[in-house]
Amino acid sequence: MSARIGLQQRINDYFAERHRLGFELRSRDTLLAGFARYVAARHHHGPLTADLMIEWARHDKWHHEAPATWAVRLARVRHFARYLKQFEPETEVPDESVFGPEAGRVAPHIFHDEEIVQLLAAARQIGPPGSIRPATYETLFGLMASTGLRVSEAIHLLNTDVDLKHGMLTIRQTKFAKSRQLPIHPTAVAALMKYRRQRARYVATIAEMPFLISSRGRRLGEPLGSRQTHRVFNMLRDSLNWVNRGGHAAPRLHDLRHTFAVRRMLLWHADGTDIDQMMLALSTYMGHAEIFYTYWYLTAVPELMALVGGKFERYVDLAGDCDE
Repeated sequence: MSARIGLQQRINDYFAERHRLGFELRSRDTLLAGFARYVAARHHHGPLTADLMIEWARHDKWHHEAPATWAVRLARVRHFARYLKQFEPETEVPDESVFGPEAGRVAPHIFHDEEIVQLLAAARQIGPPGSIRPATYETLFGLMASTGLRVSEAIHLLNTDVDLKHGMLTIRQTKFAKSRQLPIHPTAVAALMKYRRQRARYVATIAEMPFLISSRGRRLGEPLGSRQTHRVFNMLRDSLNWVNRGGHAAPRLHDLRHTFAVRRMLLWHADGTDIDQMMLALSTYMGHAEIFYTYWYLTAVPELMALVGGKFERYVDLAGDCDE
């Protein structure tokens, strides 16, 4: 079999078979395209081996260095290997326990309003004095809370991506190779405009510069680093002594994104808006590859579980009325 053409064709046939069986093509399945490129780059010929698949699973471009992430990647290629084995019996299927079980999603910490206020206030107090750093982190955390951006999306925004005249952000080629434009609230526009003015005191403004800038030494004006961003959030979180209401060990920076989604649904419910009719819009705004990722919030968060329970009770009551 040709590692480049033959393998990709098998992957295409696999996707077509899944469609015939009623499965949706999910973004996570597109990992197989990356697997095909990896096999081609290795100049591998002959049957696919378990060692090759395990090696690819570890080759995570996001460098998570996490067995749980590797387990997810290996699970995708295992499914394909089982399919391929019927056509190429010498194909090996790696054991599913190589990296331990694939982790499931757990409930996020949904921030209360006062916790977000505390976080922004704490960010304004970080050092060093007289630097752009406090304003940068206050703006980052506020932007994530008000738009639901992933942290990677926020720190990779370019100055030209932030159109404050029209109140629009452009998010380019992010997690699932999608780009999208997001309208933002006037209060967010005002905060971003304030930050842009503050930033201009430290670095000259050019179109392709990062919107949120680092302030440390020679890195002044460079993009924020992901590790440093999480480190600052964790430091502030630990100093604020929040009560953890999620399923992780502690509230995470990513939980600001989850909080945005949950608060949006709760506001729609309070306004009497049919949440089901708005789910596609929310899914698109947040950049979810599949709408089921958005519906997950309805079962993951107690506040939204109550809404689901209420809808079910009304359905039962209506069904009972019809039976009478």
